Amino acid sequence: MKKKNKITAILLCITLMMVIAGCSASANGEISSKRIISVATVQPESHAIYLGLKAFKDYVEEEMGDKFEIRLFTNGVIGGNSEALELLQMGSLDLVATSGSNLEAFANEYKIFGLPYLFNDEASFRKVMNDEEFTDVIYNSTADKGIQGVAWFSNGVNNFYASKKIETPEDLKGLKIRVQSSEANVKLVQGFDAAAVVMAYGEVYTALQNGVIDAGTNPEMALVDMKHGEVAKYYSRTEHQIFTDMLVANTDFLDSLTVEERQIFQEGFKLSSQVSNEAWDKRISEVTKEATEMGVEFITVDKQLFEEMQKPVKEALLVSNPELQALYEKIQQIQN
Repeated sequence: MKKKNKITAILLCITLMMVIAGCSASANGEISSKRIISVATVQPESHAIYLGLKAFKDYVEEEMGDKFEIRLFTNGVIGGNSEALELLQMGSLDLVATSGSNLEAFANEYKIFGLPYLFNDEASFRKVMNDEEFTDVIYNSTADKGIQGVAWFSNGVNNFYASKKIETPEDLKGLKIRVQSSEANVKLVQGFDAAAVVMAYGEVYTALQNGVIDAGTNPEMALVDMKHGEVAKYYSRTEHQIFTDMLVANTDFLDSLTVEERQIFQEGFKLSSQVSNEAWDKRISEVTKEATEMGVEFITVDKQLFEEMQKPVKEALLVSNPELQALYEKIQQIQN
């Protein structure tokens, strides 16, 4: 009941924003026949994903500004990822940028990204994600749920960080490590003989500070943006997981576009991915420098030692999720 009431409140909020926008246009003596395209993200306007979405908005409006107006709703003003995806299914939103892990509830194909050491490195990850034959499988996997993938965004490489040095897999043994809730994340940590602690991202700083957990696993952004570098001075480049964020669309919205409109939107989607990924790379470089100035030491490890310990975990996850095997083989074919 609470979730239903929350969705209702969000719908009323969207309606009110549209009415206010319409009244503003009428006050200027202009009646607009433009179609409003609503796009939601939980990210702030400083984030790489927003910059990608802004590039998409600018491109579409430049090409078809007489027909469409793109409205970007940031900072989770529409609601969290779950609420936004539900509104997308309902057709109250046209596009949503979200973590690929949030789409596991709609299609098992998204579970592939949780496998440890799935990609050789980030360059290999991007090579795979730029292969349209692969991404089409991912994009289309949720179509029967009314959700269609249209673009992807780099979400960084997960590495371990802690208040002690992690140089070998043995250094992880017995540690309490925070993870997001997923079978793959829990199994990965257990594969290092450590304890997985499922915890919200916003609670990690205090948990590290108070010893509730010993280590975190996130891209470098967490060190600066969430200030984890104040309480975890060692960041080890284990590169055990590489995730993706996604831009997904309501299928009815896409079907309503003409062939010409769909082509322009498609070009805008590709541009959003390019701009976002370039901004992400720039930000990673900046936060690495900022974290070093905070006193964080970046440690280069023998990644093969960590990968060897995770082979049984990866194999077990593939056995328990046989529908992922073909995707896994496709990834190996592309990156090797």
